[in-house]
Amino acid sequence: MTGVYIAASLLLGALIGFAVHRFVVADKINRSRESAERLIAEATKDAETTKKEMLLEAKDEIFHLKATADEEMKERRKELTALENRLMQREESLERRAESLDKRDHQLASQSGQVAKRERDLEEAIAEEKARLESLAGMSTDQARTVLLDRVKEDVTHDAAVIIRDAEQRAREEADRKARNIVGIAIQRVAADHTAESTVSVVHIPSDDLKGRIIGREGRNIRAFEQATGINLIIDDTPEAVILSSFDPVRREVGRITLESLIADGRIHPARIEEMFEKAQSIVDQQIHEAGDQAVFDTGIHGLHADLVKTLGRLRFRTSYGQNVLKHSLEVSHLAGVVAAELGADVKLARRAGLLHDIGKAIDHEVEGPHAVIGADLARRLGESKDILHCIEAHHGDVEPQTVEAVIVQAADAISASRPGARRETLESYIKRLEKLEQLAEAHKGVEKSYAMQAGREIRVMVKPEEITDAESVVLARDIAKQIEDELQYPGQIKVMVIRESRAVEYAK
Repeated sequence: MTGVYIAASLLLGALIGFAVHRFVVADKINRSRESAERLIAEATKDAETTKKEMLLEAKDEIFHLKATADEEMKERRKELTALENRLMQREESLERRAESLDKRDHQLASQSGQVAKRERDLEEAIAEEKARLESLAGMSTDQARTVLLDRVKEDVTHDAAVIIRDAEQRAREEADRKARNIVGIAIQRVAADHTAESTVSVVHIPSDDLKGRIIGREGRNIRAFEQATGINLIIDDTPEAVILSSFDPVRREVGRITLESLIADGRIHPARIEEMFEKAQSIVDQQIHEAGDQAVFDTGIHGLHADLVKTLGRLRFRTSYGQNVLKHSLEVSHLAGVVAAELGADVKLARRAGLLHDIGKAIDHEVEGPHAVIGADLARRLGESKDILHCIEAHHGDVEPQTVEAVIVQAADAISASRPGARRETLESYIKRLEKLEQLAEAHKGVEKSYAMQAGREIRVMVKPEEITDAESVVLARDIAKQIEDELQYPGQIKVMVIRESRAVEYAK
C-alpha cells in the first residue's frame, strides 16, 4: 500500500508539475504575444508617423520647387518682355531711319534737278558775261584766260606762302608737346652712300737702292710677292717709297706688314717672302680678333656670333672718305643708344644695330651688292634677329624703315658721317659738288646769283626783287631744298637761304 501511495503521490506530483509548467508556458506565450502585438502596434504607429512626416517633407519640397520654377518663369517672362520691347524700339528706329532716308532721297532728287537747272542758268549767265566782258575789255578769250591765270597764280603763291608760314608756326608751338614725333620724323634724313675708298698703302724704305732688291733678278721677287699676297706692288720714281695697291684692305695690310718685315730683315727672296707673308697673316688675324673683341666690349654688347666679331674686326682696316669704319661703327652705336634712350626706344637693340650696320663693308670686295644688303645677309646667316636685320638693311634706304630703331640708326649714321672732320673727299669731287649746288639754285626763275658756303653746308640765293615777292621767296626756298634732296648726294644737311633785297639809289648833285 505504501508503494501504491508513493506511486500515486509521484503521479499526482508529476501531473501538478506538468499543469504548472503548462500554465507558466502559456503565461509566457501570452505575455510574448502581448509584447509582440504591442511592438507591432508601436512599429505601425511609428511607420504611420514617419510616412506622414515624409509626405509633409515631400509636399514642402514640391512647394519650394514650384515656387522656384514660378520665380524663374517670371524672370524669363521679364527678359522676354524687355527683349521684345528693345526689338520693337529698334524696329521703330529703323522704320524712322528708313522714312528719313526716303525723305532725304526725295530731297536729293529734287535738289539735283534744281542744281542741274542752276548749272544751266549759270552756264548761260557765264556765256553772256564772257561775251559782255570781251566786248567791254576788247580782249579775246585766250588773252583773258592768260590774265586770269596770272592773277590766280599770284593769289595761289601768296596763299601757299601763308600756309607754309602757318604750318611752320604751328610746328614750333607744338614742338614740346610732340617732341618724340617731330624728332622721329626729322631724323629720317639719310646720309648718302660714299664710294671713294682708300685703295693704296705707302711703305717707306730707307733708300732707293732697296727698290732693285725688291724687284729682284728679272722681277722674280716682285712676282713672288704679288702672287703670295694678291696685291699690286707699284715701284715708281717716288723717292724712298713703295706703293701697295688693292681693293681689299685686309689683304693690303698683310702685304704692308710683309714688305716692312722683309725690308727690316734685309733678306728678300721668294722663300723669305712666303715665310714673312705667313707671319704677317698671323699678326693681322690676331689684330682682327683683338679689334672685334674690343669693339664688343666697348659697346657692352653680348651674344654676338664669333664670325660676326671677327668680321667686325676686319673693319679696323677699312676706311670711308678717310674715316675708319670700325670707329665710325662704334660712334654710331653710342649715338644710337643715346637717341633711343631719349625717345624711349629699345636701347640695346639700337646699340647692337648701330655696331653692325656697316658689317657688310668688311666683305663687300668679296660679294657683289650694296653693303647694307650684304651685311643683312651675313647677319641673317649668323643668327641675328629680324629687327637687327631690318636696321642694317634700312640704314641707307635700301628698304623703307619700319621701326623707330631703324630710323635712329639712320640718324646716328648720318650724324657720325657728317660731323666736321669725320670724312674727307677729293678736291675735284668737292668742287664739282659745290658747282652743282650753285647751278641747281640758279636754274630757278628770278634767281640772280647763288653762293655755296661753309663747305657746301649752306647756300645763299640772291633773287631779283622785281620778279620775286616775299611770299614767292618762301616757296622758292622750299622748292630748292626739295630739288637738292632729290638730285644731290651729300652728308648731313644743307641750309637754303633766299635773300630778297630792294635798293633805291639816287645821287645828290
